[in-house]
Amino acid sequence: MDVSLGAVAAAVGADPILGLIIALCLGGTIVNGATDAPNAIATVVGTRAMRPGAAIAMAAVGNFVGLVLITSVSTAVASTIFGMVDFGGDNHAALVALAAAMVAIIVWGVAAWALGIPTSQSHSLIAGITGAAIALQGGLGGINFDQWVKVIYGLVISTGLGFGTGWLFTRLIKITCAGCDRMRANRFFKWAQIVSGAGVAVLHGAQDGQKFLSLTMLGIMLGVYGTPEMGGFPLWMVVLVSGVMSLGTAVGGRKIIKSVGMSMVKMEQYQGFAACLSACFCIGLATFTGMPVSTTHTKTTAIMGVGAEKRIRAVRWDMAGTMVLTWVLTFPGCGLLAFVFTHLFLLIM
Repeated sequence: MDVSLGAVAAAVGADPILGLIIALCLGGTIVNGATDAPNAIATVVGTRAMRPGAAIAMAAVGNFVGLVLITSVSTAVASTIFGMVDFGGDNHAALVALAAAMVAIIVWGVAAWALGIPTSQSHSLIAGITGAAIALQGGLGGINFDQWVKVIYGLVISTGLGFGTGWLFTRLIKITCAGCDRMRANRFFKWAQIVSGAGVAVLHGAQDGQKFLSLTMLGIMLGVYGTPEMGGFPLWMVVLVSGVMSLGTAVGGRKIIKSVGMSMVKMEQYQGFAACLSACFCIGLATFTGMPVSTTHTKTTAIMGVGAEKRIRAVRWDMAGTMVLTWVLTFPGCGLLAFVFTHLFLLIM
């Protein structure tokens, strides 16, 4: 099947709804870059290892590199998202439902960004396409539970493993460096934190970029060929999605950095490194096993684990509670938005 840039451009010219789908997928990618990607480098800024502008630029480059390079090796996450729901046999209705899901995802993400709350675009994406599929199919028949269960596995990894490895890595660093000169250790961990922060940005690009890449491909396959089959991703599509995500990071990262890296836990250099190392481990594990996880969720729980290792009260649990509440509300909230938008769009399109 031809998914070259020329073939897709011709299909968009013949079907404006397909053009709308692609634009909405790219819009969702920008919102993801603004809301999720800054978490990768929030601790680097919070511990003053890097200035905000330089850290955001590093995250933008990392997102781009991560999606381009890792997608050439593994598309496991994209395959999971692609097969998570079935929009049915009516291609026009399927495209309308996909458009409704993307609108819901964007609305939810922009609202959270405006409030400075690091919501999970990964969770809203999953909730959005699920709510749209339920609306279109009139029930749960459009959900592939074999793929959806990987979301549950991802939640366990990002919550339990994120918190646990954040706590463990901090404790191991303290034991290992107990007799080290503090100034020399701080200099080492400053650069170690920058490198590990760049690693989180690369893995975020691969993990979240593949989610939006898969929805872009789903829209193109439905619009051009009328079949939800996923082949390989053409280079132009990978570069486009990764570039748009990087743009979102560069434009909108500062609010989320302040919430995650500066407000929740006061950290030293070695603690920031432990949080980044924990996030790299968890996101990397999930990415290569096809489990969709949230960078926001993973990095935040890692920071909680780092703070809890020092003492329980070192974590601002009120702010952490607000974030957790946002995550809990994302699945029903964004899913309901997508459900309503799907019925509304089907009436007018």
